[in-house]
Amino acid sequence: MKPVSLIFALFISFALQAQTEIWNNLLQKHVDKNGLVDYDGFAKDKSQLNSYLAYVNNTTPKTSWSVNKTKSFWINAYNAYTIRLILDNYPLQSITNIKQQDKNAWEISFAKVGGKKYTLNHIEHQILREQYKDPLIHVGVNCASISCPVLPNKAFTEKNINELLTQGMTDFINDKNRNNLSSDIVELSQIFNWFQDDFTQKTDLITFINQYSHIKINKDAKIVYKEYNWALNNQK
Repeated sequence: MKPVSLIFALFISFALQAQTEIWNNLLQKHVDKNGLVDYDGFAKDKSQLNSYLAYVNNTTPKTSWSVNKTKSFWINAYNAYTIRLILDNYPLQSITNIKQQDKNAWEISFAKVGGKKYTLNHIEHQILREQYKDPLIHVGVNCASISCPVLPNKAFTEKNINELLTQGMTDFINDKNRNNLSSDIVELSQIFNWFQDDFTQKTDLITFINQYSHIKINKDAKIVYKEYNWALNNQK
């Protein structure tokens, strides 16, 4: 690599770290250990959120980036834009209340990345799920709702993403508010129903759950799905 190219690459790397730290600080400040969000607090720091999103808008992931680096970038972008969407429509009881020209929150083209506009659906389904085929993505992206896997109060990075996603899936599966597990009957989140193909790419659903469950579930256990609570994940 030429010296000028190396310097530019280092500059981009440092910029990404610095901007991710802004997002990390906001999460640390406004998201509690249970993943509930202080939206009023976020609103007061909206200029910092906008600063981070301005960086996202001016950044196009490079083909030279590692898988973990790129995946982290897109998950952070998704979550930050979800917070921004909530703030732009706040106060509200649920993200499902957001409508714009007959489009719901996930269908609105507003998330700017690398100068292009995306919907949240596009980022989640056509970029993260389609490109990476990683079922743990579902505990990374956050739908701002009570039944959703909790929003971590840390930004995803190239170094911590595997640990955060693994811990996130473990916490989600063993959270009795979201999944009720026993050896013979499991009451699972609708996420395992809606995206079952993601979790059964290499195995069956019970085997996948058992990788993270604190109890051993029988292979022939009865599966039922819980009603999804779309209430806002607000600290209030």
